[in-house]
Amino acid sequence: MLTLTLKNPVRLFLISTMLAGVTSGPVFADQIIEQINQSLELYQNKEYGAAITELEFAISDLKKLISEDIAATFPDAPAGWSALPVDRTSDSGGGGAAAALFGGSMGTILERQYTQDDGNGSLTATLTMDNPMIQGMASLFNNPAMLAAQPNVERIRIGRETGMLKWEPEAARAEATLMLDGRIMMQVVGENLESADIAADILKAWDIKTVREQSAR
Repeated sequence: MLTLTLKNPVRLFLISTMLAGVTSGPVFADQIIEQINQSLELYQNKEYGAAITELEFAISDLKKLISEDIAATFPDAPAGWSALPVDRTSDSGGGGAAAALFGGSMGTILERQYTQDDGNGSLTATLTMDNPMIQGMASLFNNPAMLAAQPNVERIRIGRETGMLKWEPEAARAEATLMLDGRIMMQVVGENLESADIAADILKAWDIKTVREQSAR
C-alpha cells in the first residue's frame, strides 16, 4: 500500500478532489494517487509538460471508474428478454471495457444489447455523453412545437423528465429517447417489435438519478 506524505494543503485538496468517489479497490486508487503525486513533483521541478501527462493518466483512470458506475445503471433485461454486458467505448483511445468515460471530442458511448428469447426482437440501449450532436438534439426536446411536428412521435413522461417515443409500425421499429442536462442522451432503439411499449419500458427503468450523480461535473 502506498503511503502518502501530504506536505501542503494544495496537495491534500488535489488528491481529495481527484479521488472523490473511487470505489474500485485500493490498488487502482493507489495507482491514481501515485500518478497525482508524480505530477506534483514534476510541477515543482517546472517540468510542466510531463506534469500534464501524469495528470492526464490519472484523469483517464478516474474516468474508467466513473464509467463502471454508470454502466451499472443500465436496466436489467425484462421478462422474456436477455441482455449482454454493457460495452463502454470512447474516441479517447482503446475500446470496449477498457475505454475511459468522457474521453475525446466525440464524447463517450455506453451500449447494451437486448434480445428477445422467443422471437426476433432486439433492443439497443445507448447512453451518449458530451457528444457535439447532443446539443442540437437538445433544442428539439425543449421546443414542444418542434416535438409535436415530428412524424410518429409522442411525448412521454419519465418522472419529471420529458422523453420522446417514436413508433414506425410498418418497420416494427421504436425509438425511446431522453435528454438530460443538455449533455446526456439516453436512448433505446428496438427492431422487429410488436409495439413501442418495450422500448419505453426499458428507458423508464433506467436509473436516471445515479446517471446524474455519477456524471456530474
